[in-house]
Amino acid sequence: MSLEVRPATADLWDDVRQVLQPKKSAHTCWCMAWRLTTGDYGRMTAEERGEHLRTLTEKADPPPGVLGFLDGEVAGWCNVAPRRQLDRLTSSKTITPVDDVPVWSVTCFVVRKEFRGKGVASGLLEGAVEHARANGAPAVEGYPVDPEGGRVNPTLAYVGTMDMFERAGFRRIQRTEAKSDKRHRWIVRRDLV
Repeated sequence: MSLEVRPATADLWDDVRQVLQPKKSAHTCWCMAWRLTTGDYGRMTAEERGEHLRTLTEKADPPPGVLGFLDGEVAGWCNVAPRRQLDRLTSSKTITPVDDVPVWSVTCFVVRKEFRGKGVASGLLEGAVEHARANGAPAVEGYPVDPEGGRVNPTLAYVGTMDMFERAGFRRIQRTEAKSDKRHRWIVRRDLV
């Protein structure tokens, strides 16, 4: 199967919703945790977070992420944007900038259950890199967890794994103080220029 990756624009809103809110829940993140300050995120309801993302698909230039499609059906989502647009990341004390390069950041992957194990996340990562490149990014960073030879709880691997990023040509820059499943996350980077 070949994954088609497309920017998450307003005309694909139903697909975004199908991936990020497969059933109505008061806890749906809508991939807003990195885009808002911690306080703003906590004050918003799931519905308000969804509306905020919908507005971004309608008005943000560039769109706030990418969607992957297998055989015409939406399979997953990847949140990618210039780091400076990600309020929680820009204020993070555990994932701090390593230099002043205006990087884009890949912060989250969501793959629908029925499409897991088919390379969707890897395809989304490549699509996110191309989306960033097409919009002038000099480099793309990720903040994956390093399984350190073990397994990571899939719900905590939403940031991606070190192996996936390294296979995609990213190099380790710095270990962070951030952790997923009690394992360190790293800043990894792929230069585009």
